[in-house]
Amino acid sequence: MSFIPAVDTTVGYTFGGRAPIARVLPGEPVRLRTLDCFAGNVRSVEDLPSRVCTMPYLNPVTGPLYVLGARPGDTLAVHLVSLTPVGGVGFSSTFPHFGALTGTRSTAMLHPPLTERVWEYTIDHRRATVRYAARGSSYHTDLPLVPMLGTIGVAPAAGEVRASIVPGDHGGNLDSPLMRAGTTLYLPVNVPGALLALGDGHARQGDGELCGVAVEVPMDVTLVVDVLTGVPTLSPRMETDAAVMSVGIARPLEDAYRMAHADLVQHVTALTGLDILDAYQLVSQAGRAHVGNVVDAEYTIVAAVGKRLLRDSQPYEGTHQRLRAVAATISTLPPAEAVV
Repeated sequence: MSFIPAVDTTVGYTFGGRAPIARVLPGEPVRLRTLDCFAGNVRSVEDLPSRVCTMPYLNPVTGPLYVLGARPGDTLAVHLVSLTPVGGVGFSSTFPHFGALTGTRSTAMLHPPLTERVWEYTIDHRRATVRYAARGSSYHTDLPLVPMLGTIGVAPAAGEVRASIVPGDHGGNLDSPLMRAGTTLYLPVNVPGALLALGDGHARQGDGELCGVAVEVPMDVTLVVDVLTGVPTLSPRMETDAAVMSVGIARPLEDAYRMAHADLVQHVTALTGLDILDAYQLVSQAGRAHVGNVVDAEYTIVAAVGKRLLRDSQPYEGTHQRLRAVAATISTLPPAEAVV
């Protein structure tokens, strides 16, 4: 198993439109490094992104990876085995005209844009904490370290090329805190090989990514993929040991909520044999809704329901369990830097 570094030849800023950097087999563990959303250009609180980053080259993704055997109409299952922030610091910021609580071009206001400011977070790997320190006072507090990937997806359909900073049916910049180690993501295969790419590592993030920037870090990622031949998936779905989830991506936010729950109700219907209204009623009373992002060109909602309610059915024929078993065989590997 080789280690794919994050360098100019392995990193891009789109889904689609790029040749694969490597070919991977289903069931074969893959280890790679991703960059933070600033591509490593923010190194201190003095490095304002507008000065040190080149717009629109934000949110670099490592890849794409050509998955052998993946064909249009299939489903690609991506299981995140481990996510390890690289180094001891992460950075967040406010951007003028970006975030949920500021005027934007599409939500036009007459007040001045927010001030651009950078925060540095110290990461304590041993204690698994991330230290928030206010810039305007001496206040500080430790938050749990909860590594996640903000961006993961495949090439879109019909030859489309999408920027890595936006989400869609292909995945992309979902910014869901649920995209962490132990989660399996299901994506539609739109082109031969699927062309999987990922990046935008977060040491942690609150629901909604309110200011538009999480605790951004480079990340060492171990993953394993599987191909579900002839099994279609129209939009992203997720699965953990405890829940099945559907991802809704749209604006306004209520449409993202509707999309996620409409897909989840249909998924529950297929898994349990309940008719559509019975499944609708079950999800209405037992479902949970998690906000991904409310800052991108499209918003993200993740609708979830507990697997204990699914009559022992196996979503995607037990793919998540199979990939968890593979993950268990590689969890004691050394850090990615030591893998050749």
